[in-house]
Amino acid sequence: MIVCKFGGSSVASTAQLKKVKDIILSDENRQIVIVSAPGKCFKDDVKVTDLLYECNSIVQKNLSCREVFKKVAERYVEIAKGFKLDVKELNAVLDGVRFNIDAGRGTDYTASRGEYLSAYLFSQVLGWSFLDTADVIIINPDGTVAPESYDLIKRAIIPGKKYVIPGFYGATSNGQVKTFSRGGSDITGAIFARALGATLYENWTDVSGIYAADPRLISNARVIPELTYKQVRELSDVGASVFHEEAIAPIYERQIPIQIKNTNQPEDKGTLIVPETSSKDLIGVSGKTGFSALRVSKLMLFKKYGARHAMLTMMHIFGVRPSYSLYGIDSIVWYFESKMASISVAKAMCDRLKKEFELDEVTVVPDQAVIGLVGDMTSTSYIDAAVALRKANIDINSINYGASEVTTLFFINDKDLNPAINAIYEACF
Repeated sequence: MIVCKFGGSSVASTAQLKKVKDIILSDENRQIVIVSAPGKCFKDDVKVTDLLYECNSIVQKNLSCREVFKKVAERYVEIAKGFKLDVKELNAVLDGVRFNIDAGRGTDYTASRGEYLSAYLFSQVLGWSFLDTADVIIINPDGTVAPESYDLIKRAIIPGKKYVIPGFYGATSNGQVKTFSRGGSDITGAIFARALGATLYENWTDVSGIYAADPRLISNARVIPELTYKQVRELSDVGASVFHEEAIAPIYERQIPIQIKNTNQPEDKGTLIVPETSSKDLIGVSGKTGFSALRVSKLMLFKKYGARHAMLTMMHIFGVRPSYSLYGIDSIVWYFESKMASISVAKAMCDRLKKEFELDEVTVVPDQAVIGLVGDMTSTSYIDAAVALRKANIDINSINYGASEVTTLFFINDKDLNPAINAIYEACF
């Protein structure tokens, strides 16, 4: 059995869905299809999920979302007409969804309706069964999947039948709709692949696999033919956005291979994600901006038992949860997403840390970026990368080497991200 997931660009229009239909019907082993909400049809278009978030914002102001929801409804009606489907039943479903949004069903319910409507409509296109993920996927308060979800899925799927299923959401233990993080349809596909013991999980998007670097920056960037679960998680963590890093977790133990494919060029081989590979090559380089560095120092800092944990607890009180950390004999550097703390909040946090822990220095440095060089770190490629950055006159603020056997992290200034990726790619690839 093949479980396949199609992203927003693949289901954005009638023309795209016709490609999806042809792909699905070309292999009878494709029995479970997970779909996202329609994405953009053209550059300046608006994704359906973004329209739904706008609807929710309007409702929170005690106003009706009727006018904005019309734009959502038009997308689905246009697709239905493109497949010559009777839209009367669809309009009734759309009216029910809009009524529930206006009735205040909440952010998660509203955001999830794009996937719900996609799956409902495409099940009619294919003549397959529709299964609502709110009935079979239980999401814990911390966002993880409750183990009983896998048994619920196995009991719900009738052998021999084929299903279209909405991605991105499930429900809490009390039945309230709950979404994964944005892009979470990848997670839904992985959950079903694990529950049903799929031989392959296909993830269809608008690019021909995972690239060694962002092709928008590196015009000749190559597609990575094969990489491991760990490597794709690390690439995703530093900005590569083709596959959701959390989607590895459900299938890790079952070691189900994942194939990244292009809906618009289905003949391309794409990228295969596997548990292990014998390759000793570098895999890719990626990066992202939007970080701040919190630097703290104190003579004999680590002689005080529990100081690091206590400082982290204090940071959490201010809403700051670091993504990366580096340690010296008397100092720590934590990197966190800048959006977590405004300038005033960051200053208050620094003042509190300095006072509570009698620190010699506490500073927050904004406008930071992280670059990850992923692959075999037993080579000296990380040194080549560092040399390339210096030759390009790019300051390296920190390096994290050794914490991961497959990744070296370089922390630089925001403004240098694109030239830094270019320099590393040219030197290492």
